[in-house]
Amino acid sequence: MKAFTQIAKPHDDILEGRLTMDVFAADLWQVVNERAPMDYQDKDLFFRKTYPTKGMKNILEIAKNRLEGKNGDSVIQLQTPFGGGKTHTLIALYHKAKEWNINVVVFDGTALSPGEVKPWEELERQLTGKIEITKGVISPGKGKLIDLISKNSPVLILMDEVLVYTTKAAGIKVGDSNLASQTLAFMQEITGAVSAVENALLVITLPSSVLEHYDENAEKLFQQLHKITGRMEKIYTPVEEDEIEHVIRKRLFQGIDKSKAREVVNEFVEYAKNERLISGDEVGKYREKFLRSYPFKPEVIDVLYKRWGSFPTFQRTRGVLRLLSLLVHDLIDKNIPFIRLGDFNLNNDEIKRELIKHIGQEWDSIIAQDITSNDSGANKIDENLGISYRLYKLGTVISTTIFMLSFSGRGERESSSIKEIKFTSSHPDFSSTVIDTAISQLKERLFYISDEGLFFTNQPNLNRILLMREENITQDAIIEEEKSLIESKVSKSNFSIYIWPKYHKDIPDTRELKLVILKNTEPYKDFLEKHGENPRVYRNTLIFICVDGNQKERFYEFIKKILALKSIEGNKSLNLTDNQKKDIKSKIRSYEQRTYEELRKYYRKVFVPARRNFKEIDLGVPTFGESFIDSEIYNRLRSDGEILERLSPKVIKEKYLSNKDYVETKKLLEAFLKTPGEMRILSLDAFKYSIKEGVEKGIFGLGYLEDGSPKCNTFKRSVHQMGGSIYPELLDNEIIMKSELCVKDMPEAKEGIVDISSQGPIEETLKTKEEKAAFIEYGRINLKLNVPKGQMSNIVRIVNYLNESFNECKVKVEITAKDGKIKVADYENKIEETLKQANILVEEEYKE
Repeated sequence: MKAFTQIAKPHDDILEGRLTMDVFAADLWQVVNERAPMDYQDKDLFFRKTYPTKGMKNILEIAKNRLEGKNGDSVIQLQTPFGGGKTHTLIALYHKAKEWNINVVVFDGTALSPGEVKPWEELERQLTGKIEITKGVISPGKGKLIDLISKNSPVLILMDEVLVYTTKAAGIKVGDSNLASQTLAFMQEITGAVSAVENALLVITLPSSVLEHYDENAEKLFQQLHKITGRMEKIYTPVEEDEIEHVIRKRLFQGIDKSKAREVVNEFVEYAKNERLISGDEVGKYREKFLRSYPFKPEVIDVLYKRWGSFPTFQRTRGVLRLLSLLVHDLIDKNIPFIRLGDFNLNNDEIKRELIKHIGQEWDSIIAQDITSNDSGANKIDENLGISYRLYKLGTVISTTIFMLSFSGRGERESSSIKEIKFTSSHPDFSSTVIDTAISQLKERLFYISDEGLFFTNQPNLNRILLMREENITQDAIIEEEKSLIESKVSKSNFSIYIWPKYHKDIPDTRELKLVILKNTEPYKDFLEKHGENPRVYRNTLIFICVDGNQKERFYEFIKKILALKSIEGNKSLNLTDNQKKDIKSKIRSYEQRTYEELRKYYRKVFVPARRNFKEIDLGVPTFGESFIDSEIYNRLRSDGEILERLSPKVIKEKYLSNKDYVETKKLLEAFLKTPGEMRILSLDAFKYSIKEGVEKGIFGLGYLEDGSPKCNTFKRSVHQMGGSIYPELLDNEIIMKSELCVKDMPEAKEGIVDISSQGPIEETLKTKEEKAAFIEYGRINLKLNVPKGQMSNIVRIVNYLNESFNECKVKVEITAKDGKIKVADYENKIEETLKQANILVEEEYKE
């Protein structure tokens, strides 16, 4: 769609930014004295920029008829809200009267001082050039006024801001009365006088806004004036509500290409209908309204005129014109097809000042915090919604829309529906569903959007309260909560657990497997090699879990939020609403459900002793379903072969008896426990059962050393238990020995001996899959996988393991996703952007 500036061309003063308030503040007295801006002073320019409303045309016609001596009202009262077009109509009458060669008398109550000028004297001075028959502080009487007007007819008398003058006149003493009383008397006399002269007309303006009555005394004067003039006058409204769009367009734009405007309007209406933002019954009416208001969307004018216009300080037509002229000038270089509420630039000081002067200066800082500053919530959402939406600054547009919809002069805040905000903020370039996402994020990030609805308030919401609570949470409290979370997420079922040991002596030097949880990014080597003053003996029993330093800030922010939420829940002095209390409970539940996930993202690097230093294992993303960190580590190490629940007897024979006749059981166990990088047996019983199985199957025998020589006492038969203990007993001189040696000692056991060394390659002697797996090696692996939903983490784990064993490990992934939907923005932001950052080449891509 074309930019609005190519369809609706602004007047030069708008283009050039000549937008001082006096351009829109009509001043009749300045026109009379030839000191007004050219927009008002020059008759042709004035009417070129003035939309002839039905009210104005009617008043001009009545005036012309009356002044020509035909029938018509002798007194007309213009009564509209502040800034409602009264003075503008008087100026139109003034220019037309001059064109008709009519004598014009102008009285402006704001420009004249009661101490210097009396309205009856001013009437005579302007008609005759002198003050004779009306001179004095006493109103001259109807007779003199009739004579004065008759001799100078036709006469048009324009009296603007009479109430202002009368209010000031109340302070001037006239005998036992005051000048205000004389002014009221004059008003009664002048209305009677003009009714008596056929070609004389009095047009008087009185306000309708309460604020314009100043005080209680002014209110009484207003009622008296109204009563006096009401005897003969008719009240006219220069601008009807359904004409305001025309008034605005005429004043702000030189011309509008209606056919091109219709194209834009039709495209938006069709889009809104397809997006179900507007019903079929509403389409025709909205289209016509948009055509009248273009380039502004209708709700822009409606909100300014009806909501903001209800503030007593807001000068309806004048105020709307001023704001919209600033808005158009600000948007001249923006390539937008129409103007929405969200296009008000609250970073523009002039626009912002025009708004906050009606609602209070405290809104200056609120607007900055939530909408305009670089670190505002709206700005963050502009960036976070995705690359494809960044151009549209939806966070700023939607929050500005909510702001503009939040106020009215009626006192209460105006809450808007999501549909209203979507309709007001939407644009044919993107699906309106993204606005739902943006609204959800705004509710999470903004500090002054109400917890009770979609409107702004000057009271901090839960987001702000939460932030203030977070700022008061100490580092000690965070550390204490971190430790508490760790303690709640270890089961102690597979390891002895040691959390944040300060010294290596704090970790016992014992045979059982130990999980050491550290706050470091990697373990200290002293923890592996030392135990107090002595060298550590059982080094291969230590397993370390360390933190990912990149996740520290995120994890600590998570903890601060939990602590802040709980402190709010427990603080009765905050006087939270029921909705806020429910919201707090819901947030706490949500954070508690995420506790393990966030903990594991931080504690994710496992280190096990290796031949040289440590072997690092990245646990990756948390596995769904896990709830204890030690259980997840155990399952990972078991699947990687770092922990063995059972040791194959054939592995023992191949590794420890291939070049030896025997090996002491106690020393074999000690080797497993002491030597970094050796096999890790889950428990002592697991080791004993492996020996027992090997003996009973005849893979090796169990015996003892006698004077340094091996003696077999158990071979190919059940290994007995004594006192609940399983043989072997792992005593000094207890050995396992080659089966051949056992046959010499026990010839009856020869039949069925498993002699690995005499049967050729070891893989030929291994019968079970588990036995073969311990010895046979693959030099190349090709896998084509169909991965069930939720199992991708296991694939990542497999790939990581293969990368450790092979110099080259290529992975090609084919992804097919169907029976669902994903937003274009989410695809671009969460998939394409992730692939790009990971330098992953997309060879083929298809999407619809």
